[in-house]
Amino acid sequence: LKLDFVVVNAENAAGGFGITENTAREIFAAGADVLTLGNHSWDQREALTYIVREPRLIRPANYPRLMDAPGRGADVFVTADGRRVLVINVLGRVHMDPMDDPFSAVERELEAAPLGLVADAVIVDIHAEATSEKMGMGHFCDGRASLVVGTHTHVPTADAQILNGGTAYQTDAGGCCDYDSVIGNDKEEPLRRFTTRLSGGRYAPASGPATICGVFVETDDRTGLAKRVEPIRVGGRLSQAVPVL
Repeated sequence: LKLDFVVVNAENAAGGFGITENTAREIFAAGADVLTLGNHSWDQREALTYIVREPRLIRPANYPRLMDAPGRGADVFVTADGRRVLVINVLGRVHMDPMDDPFSAVERELEAAPLGLVADAVIVDIHAEATSEKMGMGHFCDGRASLVVGTHTHVPTADAQILNGGTAYQTDAGGCCDYDSVIGNDKEEPLRRFTTRLSGGRYAPASGPATICGVFVETDDRTGLAKRVEPIRVGGRLSQAVPVL
């Protein structure tokens, strides 16, 4: 697809729980420019120090200030041809761990690096449970971001669209995993917990053929807003969707 810039939400990369330096390096080597995180950011303790050394790793921007979380929740990155991309990662609050307001955190970052002035493109990853909160963030950023995309629920949604103000949006990019599973996990343990309310052990990633899911966006060179948005699904069990250039 000759992609100029690739963002991967990688908070489940280490066997489903957090991220390690080795797993991050594998994803960077595969072509990712930036990795975002989420509610599993610190499941692997080494992430607390790795994120300080790796500027391309972004954690949610709306951690409570008193927590003094390491790393950054947003940053501007430069593509190979010199264009500037602002990447923002926030955690939702509905049915999630208590966090500061994600909307005010995004507002702060958009004001610091506005689209068309400081940034040539803006990508917002809202890692959230509720579709309503993700949709709300899309409309909140409409006209001020190139793309608002949801992560966390591991299932690709069928609502890729360009909002009225020119921002591309999809409620969830979908997991990159084996879909003969329960959100990427082997089926046995989730089914045991659903049916008996008893834990038989840790969740483990399903190991069958994976589907790579994501969102493809083409932006306007003049405004930074979206000209085109399409879902990506490659491999595995799901219906295939690859943009035609």
